[in-house]
Amino acid sequence: MTYTTVLVHLDGGQTNEPVLAIAASLAARYSARVIGIAACQPMQIGVGGGDFTGGLAVLERDIVDNELKRAEVEFRACAEIQPFVLEWRSCETLEPVSHIVAKEARCADLIITSLCSGASRNALTHADTGDLVIRAGRPVLVVPAKPAQSSFETVVIAWADTRECRRAVVDAMPILERAERVLIVEVAPELSEARSRTKDVVAWLSRHKITADQLLVPAKGNHVASLALIASEHGADLIVAGAYGHNRLREWAFGGVTRDILLRLDICALLSH
Repeated sequence: MTYTTVLVHLDGGQTNEPVLAIAASLAARYSARVIGIAACQPMQIGVGGGDFTGGLAVLERDIVDNELKRAEVEFRACAEIQPFVLEWRSCETLEPVSHIVAKEARCADLIITSLCSGASRNALTHADTGDLVIRAGRPVLVVPAKPAQSSFETVVIAWADTRECRRAVVDAMPILERAERVLIVEVAPELSEARSRTKDVVAWLSRHKITADQLLVPAKGNHVASLALIASEHGADLIVAGAYGHNRLREWAFGGVTRDILLRLDICALLSH
């Protein structure tokens, strides 16, 4: 198993250098082709008296065009990614951007996107991470706003005995096969049961010629804090986790990982639903 095609989403609300660097690194590692994508919702321009003139329509169109062109220029200006580029896709949309990226995921093995929040978040061009993971049907590699390691030499699997987590481990196999160390971590109230579960995962990975260690942590207080501490102590440069939630609320639960773990650590996370 390998990644043959990577779909990288460019967000107009921030610099995309960290995302492009990770995409270029993975493309070179797996000899994968790269499809760049950006989408933009039209800006809702408020007008006194409710009149929407032709001039305002042109202004709205120009704003969308400029956002999409800016993203394409940044994509094509990344020299490291150019040898692997398959194509560029962009569109104006009335749907949330995450819906567009998820639909386009039919052509790729892996989606790479950025995590942004607060003032850096442009609602017109941003793909909501939780919504994208839930909708895509493909693994989503979430890249922090700061430059991150792309070697993925030490990988932490945030294990929970759920469908989503099992899916995430399978989706991460090309990365796990090349990692120097794989650590399966489960935060659980009952360690004897957790030991049996993670032992099965270790044995299954070994049959794929992947050596993994297991680490069990008593569930006390904040699961996210425990996982963040372990990832930092072991120098992890990637977390693999299952993500589940409710579409209506756009919530993530600790089925693996939450938004907090992504915001707390400046490392990448591979998430599957």
